[in-house]
Parts: sequence; structure tokens; C-alpha cells
Amino acid sequence: MEAALDERAIARKPQQQRAKDRFERVLDTAETLLLEAGLGGFSIPELANRLGYTRASIYKFFPTPYAVLNELLNRHLHALETELNRHAERLLDLPWPRLTEAIVTLAADFHNAHPVGRLLILGGPVTDDSYRAQEITIQHLGRLARVLMHRQGVELPDEPDAATLAVDIGTTCFRVSFFKHGEITPAYRDEAARAMVAYLSHYAGEESGAG
Repeated sequence: MEAALDERAIARKPQQQRAKDRFERVLDTAETLLLEAGLGGFSIPELANRLGYTRASIYKFFPTPYAVLNELLNRHLHALETELNRHAERLLDLPWPRLTEAIVTLAADFHNAHPVGRLLILGGPVTDDSYRAQEITIQHLGRLARVLMHRQGVELPDEPDAATLAVDIGTTCFRVSFFKHGEITPAYRDEAARAMVAYLSHYAGEESGAG
């Protein structure tokens, strides 16, 4: 995969306040449109119609629909990462398998509370840029997992990157639940935790279950 990103898939951030306000209104309306019509009903012309803007005024900031979707994706990924980091410290007193379950539950609750974020994060990347954004976030969450496990006395290897792989395992369980049920069900949430604990147990030297 080439290092250069397609500029048409990336939003052009405005500098002036008036333009920033319009930029935010486009994103807010895009979120509403996705919630109502899904990806199939999403388009720049429909956005322009709802906002009463010309298409050119939207293309100025978002060269393609993918630029809108990627900007929303980035925001939801950042919000997910922030949410998990915010709660991590208070969970440190838990044994690491229970801590893993708690983090998985927080992630599942986040996805279920943010349907557009769930669609964009778990529905699959729409461009190379969105794929990279997801992978970078998974790596960030992997670093969080590594720190938490370290503070529990469990050291995870850098190669293979066991912490990132554990996060990816849980994310895969979430994706299957989304495709089958449109949300993260309790059964798939628990399966994500069980799969992550089973994988991490190899490095913790424990046979710990999530049930």
C-alpha cells in the first residue's frame, strides 16, 4: 500500500470561524443523513439539499463523499479511544481478565450508543485512508492494553504485537455482531472478552476464562 493518501478522500480543514461553522454543520447533517438513510442514501447532493447549500460550497471542504465519511470516522474513532482511556485508570484494581471484560463492555456500550460511529467503524473501511485510520486507532488501543497489562504484571511481546492483536480479535467479534444483528449483542460482547482473555492468557501464564 502506498504511503501517499488520496487527497480527495480527506477533508480540507477551514481556518476562518465562519467556514469552520459551515464545516461543522455539514458534518452534523451528514451524521443525521447516515442515521436516517445509511450509506446507500448518502450523497453530496442530498447533503446540499438538506442544508440549503450549493454543492460547490460543500466540495470546497469535502472533495468527495468519502472525505465526509472519513472525517466522521476519525471523530468517532477518537471519541472511542478517549472514552476507553478515560475509564482505564479506575479499572486497574481489577484482575486483568476482569479488566479486559470491563474495557470490552465499555467499547460495546460506545458502539451501541453511537450508531453512525458503529456503521463507519465496524462496517468496513471505504477508502485506504479510513482503513489506515482504523488500524492506527487499533494500535493506539493496543498500546493502552499493553500499559494496563504491564501494570498488572503481565508483559506482552512487541513482535508479534500481542496487545494490538488482542484488540483486533475483540474488534472482529464486534464486526460479526454488527453484520448479523446491527449492534453489539451481549453474546458477542462476552465472546469478544472471552476470545481476548484466552489469547492474552498465553502470555499471562494463566488459564483464565471470561465467564
